[in-house]
Amino acid sequence: MTDAPACPLRTPPDLTSVEVVSLTGAADYRVALARANAEAARRLAEPMLLSWYDRDRDFEAPQHISECHQDSAVPGYVDYALARGARLKIDFDHGRFVFFYRDAA
Repeated sequence: MTDAPACPLRTPPDLTSVEVVSLTGAADYRVALARANAEAARRLAEPMLLSWYDRDRDFEAPQHISECHQDSAVPGYVDYALARGARLKIDFDHGRFVFFYRDAA
């Protein structure tokens, strides 16, 4: 038996193929989601929300995706989105609410 971690630590995510949009001033998750959806609709032909994070409530989608990423440089919701072709990241207030999208068109 080894003491090696079950999930090895990784390097920070490669966001070179992802457009990052930083926004501010969302009152809560619902407001942030509505604004993120509108922004994604302006930038993508057919936006598909892949994953999200709500720091206020410490919720993410897909649920429990970060369990294997605990103490990792890459949160599970980020890794999930990048592995599924995310092309747009919308970030409110430096990580308070984060949404990843791809174009389904």
